Amino acid sequence: MPASILVEVGHLREAASTRDTTVRLICPSCGSVHVAQVLGDNGGISYVCTACGHSWS
Repeated sequence: MPASILVEVGHLREAASTRDTTVRLICPSCGSVHVAQVLGDNGGISYVCTACGHSWS
């Protein structure tokens, strides 16, 4: 494999290992990050704050 390709692959590996893929939901009512994802009545996704009980979709 040419050296230039190895350099490019190395950059991709570094980017993948340093990228933060965590998505945090914040309760719009109290600002807590203690949020659970739940299945809604019609099959949709809803969220509920486990700190204050607020729910939204």
